Amino acid sequence: MIGVLRCHLRRRQFNLGLSAAFVNPLFLARRELGRDIVAASPALSGLILDIGCGTRPYRELFATETYVGLDNDNERTRSLAVADAYYDDGRFPFGNAEFRSVLCNQVLEHVFNPQEFLGELGRVLARGGRLLLTVPFVCDEHEQPFDYARYSSFGLKALLEQHGFRVLQHHKLLANVSVVFQLFNAYLFKITQSRFGLVNRLVTAFVLAPVSLLGLILSALLPDNPDLFLDQLVVAERL
Repeated sequence: MIGVLRCHLRRRQFNLGLSAAFVNPLFLARRELGRDIVAASPALSGLILDIGCGTRPYRELFATETYVGLDNDNERTRSLAVADAYYDDGRFPFGNAEFRSVLCNQVLEHVFNPQEFLGELGRVLARGGRLLLTVPFVCDEHEQPFDYARYSSFGLKALLEQHGFRVLQHHKLLANVSVVFQLFNAYLFKITQSRFGLVNRLVTAFVLAPVSLLGLILSALLPDNPDLFLDQLVVAERL
């Protein structure tokens, strides 16, 4: 019961209110991604593996107590001291079909060898198990120099099918005019960032927030464009 309550409270935290636009320069992206992950999270159950877990921000979305965080073995991830296990040679330190579910959030674009990576992901996931995967489509380079790829919706689906997955859900996030406003804010944020935290907060509140809010308003008035979008979310089943 406590786990279910904690899960419910955490889901509420991902439902960003408009006030978050005044403190988060990536408000539009974070709001949409968080909402879609919350909506898709019931697809995962049983023993869950979070690949590229980072600080495990989505841990409390899942009521299950059986949750394992896996991350690449490097100085940064070791310093976080959050992951339960690490990998550095391409092979995950788990047995075949050990997990019922896998979460992989904004990680695949940082994988230089996706064929090997998805092969390992499929190996540790049981048949009939579920994968919840998100990847960016249109965004700036990030976590340089470890940013290697972008995937179209067709390429992502084909890649998953090649590795024994059947796509059950496929969502394009910010597939409307707000994607333009989020990209514009990402540009402004990078060129205006300074070493003074107060200055950065003021720029976010008085420059970036109005852009975000205008994007929200226009996205409600103008038609969607399914060919231009920020991120993708996929729920797939291991065959």
